[in-house]
Amino acid sequence: MDGSKILIVFYSRSGTTRKIAQELARTLRCDLEEITEATSRIGFFGYMRSAMEAVRKRPAAIAATQRDVASYDLVIVGTPVWCSALSSPVRAYLMANAVRLPDVAFFCCLGGMASESTFAQMTAIVGRQPRAVCAIKQGDVQAGHYSGPLSTFEKALGVVTTNV
Repeated sequence: MDGSKILIVFYSRSGTTRKIAQELARTLRCDLEEITEATSRIGFFGYMRSAMEAVRKRPAAIAATQRDVASYDLVIVGTPVWCSALSSPVRAYLMANAVRLPDVAFFCCLGGMASESTFAQMTAIVGRQPRAVCAIKQGDVQAGHYSGPLSTFEKALGVVTTNV
């Protein structure tokens, strides 16, 4: 896919998913947009709210995004995994943009397991299979051991970018 215009959209509560999104944007030379909320998820109560929303599969109230997904060839969506589920801010983003999304790919950052169920939830919301998926453990991000999985993911995307 030569000359692809790519957007990476992500949510990060702790900074782990942000780090991976920024690294992908740097290597793919593409646009980046962070999903934000008015309400903080910092601390114990933020963690508990995140867990409850994920378990109940409820979307969060997110701020309006700036970039029009319809102007891209590929949108890569990144999420943390909360309680073996898709994060509520990313759930809200996908639900709001599903019909307008072009080709998609997904990545997630997680503490343990459940990347398959998270990707299945994302796929169900957008209504089609992603071009590629990538799961990276939080410990690997903290230790700086994520270049291999990211390189494999980038190759699976099969893109040559024009974004700067």
